[in-house]
Amino acid sequence: MKMIHAGVLCYPLLVTMLQLNSCIGQSRTNAAQDIDVETTPQVQVPDEDRQIAKYVGCFEDSKGNLWITSLSKGVAMYDGATLKYFTVADGLPSNVILAVAEDKNGVLWFGADGGLSKYDGANFVNFTTDDGLCHPRVANLFIDSKDRMWIGTWGGVCRFDGTTFTPFDLPVPIVDLPATLETQNWVTEIMEDMKGNIWFGRSGYGATKYDPVSGAFTQYTKAEGLPSNCVQAIQEDDHGNIWFGTRVAEKDDPDPDDRNGPGGLTRFDGKSFIQFPELPGLNDNDVYAIFKDSSGNIWVSTIGNGAYRYDKNGFTNFGVKEGADQNIAPAFSGIANITEDKEGRIWFGCANGLFRLEGTGVINVTRAGPWK
Repeated sequence: MKMIHAGVLCYPLLVTMLQLNSCIGQSRTNAAQDIDVETTPQVQVPDEDRQIAKYVGCFEDSKGNLWITSLSKGVAMYDGATLKYFTVADGLPSNVILAVAEDKNGVLWFGADGGLSKYDGANFVNFTTDDGLCHPRVANLFIDSKDRMWIGTWGGVCRFDGTTFTPFDLPVPIVDLPATLETQNWVTEIMEDMKGNIWFGRSGYGATKYDPVSGAFTQYTKAEGLPSNCVQAIQEDDHGNIWFGTRVAEKDDPDPDDRNGPGGLTRFDGKSFIQFPELPGLNDNDVYAIFKDSSGNIWVSTIGNGAYRYDKNGFTNFGVKEGADQNIAPAFSGIANITEDKEGRIWFGCANGLFRLEGTGVINVTRAGPWK
């Protein structure tokens, strides 16, 4: 099943956006208080009013429509001819949309700061904590090979059979949590590997693997070899390696002098954890998105160093296309989501807009395109 979770440039910035968004009426977690965002300033981009939105994710449904999520404008759909926005006025529970999934019947599901929303192409039906949802802020959605819907929230995981929400308790590993870290119950990623195991990324508790057959859990934290216990992305490659994207937990520290620490990209072959310190942006940095394309290539996001593709020839870095407006380059620095459409084109959802790979570089896709 296809799905996205719309990651963001930086946890503090996400919190600030959620605090400032007046359309939200849901309760806040303690983590949404007194966060300093000075270390991750907003980027001024050319023709900012022409951008589809800020903090976007991109998803293509089975009909070929592109859905672009945002943290303030709801979700936009491009059907090949026009771009249309859906907001609370159309029935969404919030204009902060963090995830999209499509089930086997072609029904779309949206995870929002305010609940879960079902869209059948005509109407939205919303589900909240009053209906049994485990937390009002839905961070990601995943439909596994058994058609089970997993819902990752800022307060843990639950499953949904279309009628009933069932809490799914994850074990709590023994880790040293920084005093400033209040996101440990945020489930950042849900992924199924080729063996049917379900993986959970957790912002403070590392990664958890669940074997549905035996019911066993396996924990992966800094003690096992991860650079950070704040896991943002998990992806399996065609060889069975598990790739982890982590963020620097120390960036949550209120003291600007204490915001440096380990994070970045790690590959796990079942025995060893391998990092890539020689590649700018993939070490002591935040990696929010890892994506496997239809050719088996692994795409990795960075903060400030473009995107990387890993294939049989190694890593290749991609930035703004040569000849394009280079003033837009800073807007490509905060990649939060990577996906591929049916035509094999790679899309990047970033903190300051939507981008698409074109040749050896990326171009900015605004409300006016270019879409093709």
